[in-house]
Order: sequence, then structure tokens, then C-alpha cells
Amino acid sequence: MTIEAISLDAEVMAALGSVLDPELDQPITGLGFVRSVAISAEGVEVHLRLPTSFCSPNFAYLMVSDAHDALSAVPGIGRVSVELDEHHDSEKINAGMAAGLGYRQTFGAEAEDSLEGLRSTFQRKAHLAAMERVCVEMLRRGTWTLEELPLLEIFDLPEDSRKHALQRRREAIGLPNSPHSLVLVNESGESLSAEEVPLRLRFARTTRISIEGNAHFCRGLLATRYADNGEAGPDGAFTTVVTNTRRAS
Repeated sequence: MTIEAISLDAEVMAALGSVLDPELDQPITGLGFVRSVAISAEGVEVHLRLPTSFCSPNFAYLMVSDAHDALSAVPGIGRVSVELDEHHDSEKINAGMAAGLGYRQTFGAEAEDSLEGLRSTFQRKAHLAAMERVCVEMLRRGTWTLEELPLLEIFDLPEDSRKHALQRRREAIGLPNSPHSLVLVNESGESLSAEEVPLRLRFARTTRISIEGNAHFCRGLLATRYADNGEAGPDGAFTTVVTNTRRAS
């Protein structure tokens, strides 16, 4: 196998790792959603799995579509095929992707919301949770009080994973990320008064707990669903089966 073929493995997995569950803010590779990757001279074929067969069809299509787009951007990848396994709409989704149809064309009258509308809803929830995490951390450190939080700026946040997650989420929903941008904002990105802060943080905390609970629930469902197939390791973690038959011409 050539160096180029070997490096392609890493490029393919990196592309899949860039695909995030938009609500959980975690890559599908880490969540165990990527079941297998097969690289050949013709291209790449990827199979995805979800925690249950009844996951929302629009969410399922979003994961498949995003994975296909990410892989298609890999130079020299060839033909890209992404299929969803064991979902009640697998046949419809896979046929739509193979034919190059969009979400609405695939589901027709059954299509609920646009994919961008769904993505936006998830991203705003993820931003709310990220915002709550950094605010609570600043309160815990004792460097800011509840009354002072409306003045908290991105510049004031320590350089850690919480800040970087918040910045990523702000960028995704179009909020400014300059050093002097206010951290604690409402749904429209506007500043809050001191009186509005407690209610906003309570709502954000509820959202964060829901997201974290969903992540734990999803992992548990996935482990339960596929454990009997021998797809999970002894620690309960899922690995992706990768094969690469691409060789030097």
C-alpha cells in the first residue's frame, strides 16, 4: 500500500471527525456513529449507525448528508458513498443520497423542517449550554459576581476548552467573537440587564443538563443496541472498522 493510500485513511477519518452532532457538539466518530469505512481504488464507502432505529428522520438525514459533504472535500477521494444502517428510513435516505436528492426531495410531503432550520435549532441550544458553562465557571472562581456577569467579555475568559467551545458555537450562529464581545446574551445576541441574568442562566442550565443527558442516553442506547453484535470493546467503546485496498497503480 502506498504512502498516499495510508495517509488517505487519516484524511478520511479526519473528515468524518469534523462532522458534529449539532446538538451534542461532539464528532460522530467519538459518538460511535461511524460503523465502517472501506477505501478502494474507486472511492470510499461509509456506513453509519444511530442509537435507535427511530431517531428523527431529519436528524438521520443530516448526519448522512454532512458526512457525505465532508468526505467529498477530501482531494482524490473518488466516488463517495455514505449509507445509514438499520434505521426505519434507511432505504429512503440511502436512495435519496445515491440519487443526489436533497432532504425535501427525498422525503417529499413527509419533510418537516429544512435541514438548515434543524441545524440552527441544535446549534442555538449548544451555544446556550456553552454560555452557561463559562458563566458558572467564572462564578465558581469568584472572579465575577452574578450582578457583574452582564459585563463579562470574551477577553475575560480563561483560555480553556470551555472558552473555545463557546467561540465555536458563537461563530456557528453568527454572533461576534471579538475580545470585547459580551458573553451573556439573549436569543437575539443582545445584552442582558442584571435582573434578567438569573432567569437566563436557569434556562441555560436546563438546556445544558438536557444536552448532557441526551449524550449519555445516546451512548447507552448505542451500546445496548450493538453490544450483542460484538461491535463494542470491553470498555463499552465503539471502534470503526477501516479497510483500505487502494494500492499503487
